[in-house]
Amino acid sequence: MKLTFNFITSICCISIFFLSFSIEAQLVNIESKRMHTDSLRFVLNSDLLFNYTDNNGEYILQVSSNVTTQFKSKNLNSIYFFIGNVNLIRSKDEDFQNSYFLHARFNQKLTEVIRFEAFIQNQNNQKLTISERNLLGAGLRLKLFSKNGSLAYFGNSYIYEIESVDDSNQKFYNHRNSSYVSLNQNFKKYNLDITGTFYFQPLYKNISNHRILSQFKAEMPLTKRISFSALYNYAVINFNSVLEDNRSSNVSFGLTLNL
Repeated sequence: MKLTFNFITSICCISIFFLSFSIEAQLVNIESKRMHTDSLRFVLNSDLLFNYTDNNGEYILQVSSNVTTQFKSKNLNSIYFFIGNVNLIRSKDEDFQNSYFLHARFNQKLTEVIRFEAFIQNQNNQKLTISERNLLGAGLRLKLFSKNGSLAYFGNSYIYEIESVDDSNQKFYNHRNSSYVSLNQNFKKYNLDITGTFYFQPLYKNISNHRILSQFKAEMPLTKRISFSALYNYAVINFNSVLEDNRSSNVSFGLTLNL
């Protein structure tokens, strides 16, 4: 069967956020980015935001771009998944934000319950203590239950990471564990979808050096093409060292236009 690119079912998402407060962290919830596309083999989601404001020579430039794409094998048992984004908020005197994120993942179905996953990732954010993070990892993803619109997953992976601190030119080479629980509930009566995810990522040799990320997301279609979403993130990075710990929170409300 030849792969056909169906531009009707392929999606281009343009997100308009009404409210956002954030302190960015080197943590990304991949669960919230996954695409549940059933038998659709190719999907592409992307958005681009550009904003320029100038008041008497004092300007703010904002550029943001995101792309998420997924490709499935003919038997639908293998999934190739990619995420990329760039964020820049610049004024005349400084950058308030200057970051990018790249993530590629392979997912292979072993049984109806168990999947094997392998992934590679690169992040850069010059406003954080850890300015760059590179990692690769592999692990298992288990479907705990799927019934009456409810889904629950548990995942556990080994991660090898290299972290860089620009201020002191330090590099850290770590072996880290990553565990997560993801719960999803679809309320068909209200056409409402709610997802909650919790991550815990400690070092194998020092559990006090860990990362915690929790996220809650609600999404409700308003029309066939437009949906409303609300998202809350809270993240903590404890270094258990002389490095300053990082904490971040993000609340956003927005509209998504599916073309």
